[in-house]
Amino acid sequence: MEESASVEEDCKLLKEFYIPTYVLIAESQPEESTAPDVPTCPVLVFINSRSGGQLGGDLLLTYRSLLNQHQVIDLGEEAPDKVLQRVYLNLEKLKAKDDEFAAKIQERLRIIVAGGDGTAGWLLGVVCDLKLSHPPPIATVPLGTGNNLPFAFGWGKRNPGTDRHSVLSFLDQVLKAKEMKIDNWHIVMRMRAPKEGACDPIAPLELPHSLHAFHRVSSTDELNREGYHTFRGGFWNYFSMGMDAQVSYAFHSERKLHPDKFKNQLVNQSTYAKLGCTQGWFCASLFHPASRNIAQLAKVKIMKRHGQWQELEVPHSIRSIICLNLPSFSGGLNPWGTPNNRKRSDRDLTPPYVDDGLLEVVGFRDAWHGLILIAPKGHGTRLAQAHRIRFEFHKGAADHTFMRIDGEPWKQPLPVNDDTVVVEISHLGQVNMLATHNCRSKSFNDPLTPSDPNAEDDDGNDDSMQGEEWRKFGAADTFKIPDEVDISHLS
Repeated sequence: MEESASVEEDCKLLKEFYIPTYVLIAESQPEESTAPDVPTCPVLVFINSRSGGQLGGDLLLTYRSLLNQHQVIDLGEEAPDKVLQRVYLNLEKLKAKDDEFAAKIQERLRIIVAGGDGTAGWLLGVVCDLKLSHPPPIATVPLGTGNNLPFAFGWGKRNPGTDRHSVLSFLDQVLKAKEMKIDNWHIVMRMRAPKEGACDPIAPLELPHSLHAFHRVSSTDELNREGYHTFRGGFWNYFSMGMDAQVSYAFHSERKLHPDKFKNQLVNQSTYAKLGCTQGWFCASLFHPASRNIAQLAKVKIMKRHGQWQELEVPHSIRSIICLNLPSFSGGLNPWGTPNNRKRSDRDLTPPYVDDGLLEVVGFRDAWHGLILIAPKGHGTRLAQAHRIRFEFHKGAADHTFMRIDGEPWKQPLPVNDDTVVVEISHLGQVNMLATHNCRSKSFNDPLTPSDPNAEDDDGNDDSMQGEEWRKFGAADTFKIPDEVDISHLS
């Protein structure tokens, strides 16, 4: 009797998420039955079946057994931009036929993405590029190694269970979750293209999925010269450069060579820690010359709000710099911490909100410095809070450095002649996330979070950012709304 009641409760819960096939696929017929009740929380589920070893594939099977298989997408088989193109265009056609059920589905739609931070960033970039007036909020399932994004919004950092009970429990959390806006951060990188090799990505440079080749630059751009190429992308958690990115690059390189050895989260984290030792991160002063320090590699400029650029003074001992949006880095640590009122007043700092249009810029000397994060109130060297950040690399002692965006690292060549490599980060709107009610991220607009009376609203009208390369992340290159559909009506 109890088992029967439990099954009935599960079925009742699943109806709150179920989307009929005719809403998802054009030309399919509505199911023959009485008009169904509109689900409270219709979801599209995107799963990277290659994440978490076998877990991704197992999770895919469980979700498809519980929901309509057409609303559960394997990212290894179909890109999210193509899926959203198909679904939103079909919804638009149904709404034109006065289908109120479809209109309600679109209004209440939520997205679940299961994968590592890189997978979550891919989805976020696509949703942002669509420029929908009411983009669906996104919940992230921790299925990677770091899982910083899920942890920041209360979804945990351990890989979830893939059985029926675990998935039902997660869906129930999604149903009860609150919406929270977070800042989007646009990144543009310009560098001279090599004389040989393909252009996307520039060989032998292996860029992360979150950076895309983009050849047009605005006429006012000082680097709009022949031979230069522009890459653009976006991030939501952090951009980092230096030794932490080097360790991450070593880990990803090792995993790419021996994928069979990286199928367990605990093993992955243990390997990551070992690489931190072998890369000399704990004895940086011995194994890494001063030429690798941030101050020697680049000139760093910041803009507090919509004002003038000012040069940031970076201590010469800093070997790693992190531009942080969310209070979760390297498996859930918070490098910025929470400055007390006196420090905030003396240094013109504000509380670290995820939707205030500011990044927290933090520096580290070595891994021992990083270990202070484990201690209560531990933090890195707070360098600044900024609305825009610019790194200028000129010819120097090092021919490369390492960079990382939301868990995706790469080896970045530096100028060998009189060229310049420029990386510029700027604010570009916001995206809707789903968060549990006890998440660690704090919102400037949340009435339960004390606000800072000195903070300014971000109007997003920076005249120097009107060039085409600043308008999108480039994540949804294949998403194209047909000319006959007015995108301003997509809600």
